[in-house]
Amino acid sequence: MDVITKDDLFYKDYSWTVYSKDNPKVTGHPDSTLLNRKEGYEILYFVNKYCEIKGYSLKSSAIKVEKMIRNEVPEGIHSQIKIKEWIETHWSISKY
Repeated sequence: MDVITKDDLFYKDYSWTVYSKDNPKVTGHPDSTLLNRKEGYEILYFVNKYCEIKGYSLKSSAIKVEKMIRNEVPEGIHSQIKIKEWIETHWSISKY
């Protein structure tokens, strides 16, 4: 079950490109695929998958992940797995 929907996202400036189900960006778990921080479907997928993995069920946790990606994860970190690892390491010290 998803924690947030498109309408719940904090930022509203995403582009919304539709991906087919066989697209390599949709693998079922964060991997080495690059995350486009301005693509709504990629962010929505990543945030919900991260929350599922960590057992987070509150919308506030999902919004925190979204805000961390947008504002705190260094721009030089691009892969889903590296972003996931960065968030895990910095969760407790995030300003969000």
